[in-house]
Amino acid sequence: MTAIVYALFAAFFASLVAIFGKIGIKGVDSNLAVALRTIVIVVFAWGIVWIQGNAGDMWKISRFSYIFIFLSALATGLSWLFYYKALQLGEVSQVAPIDKLSIAFTIILAFVFLAEKPTLGNVTGGVLVTLGVLATVFIK
Repeated sequence: MTAIVYALFAAFFASLVAIFGKIGIKGVDSNLAVALRTIVIVVFAWGIVWIQGNAGDMWKISRFSYIFIFLSALATGLSWLFYYKALQLGEVSQVAPIDKLSIAFTIILAFVFLAEKPTLGNVTGGVLVTLGVLATVFIK
């Protein structure tokens, strides 16, 4: 499979995160919901690693990579905590699009920190995503 196919699967399952999360969060503290979700993800992810047989490879990972995997995990945790709180307080049809501003932020951060080159396509896409979010949130 290509990166685009995997990305489409990721987008589809991310949409289910919002729907299932909103349904499940009724009457539940958002932080507790994230903690429970995290347990499921940890068991699921380690299950896949064990099935693939590459759990031993974790000893081969460099300290540099561990630092950035750790930082990525912290960012994920913060994202999930804020996302679930937003789902608890707001409508999915507004929260999910605002969350997708991460696309525009990621494009900008990739230019700044990864020295990726701006192209007409990724700049236009980032602007259109931003305009789409603004339309979703502010046009009634």
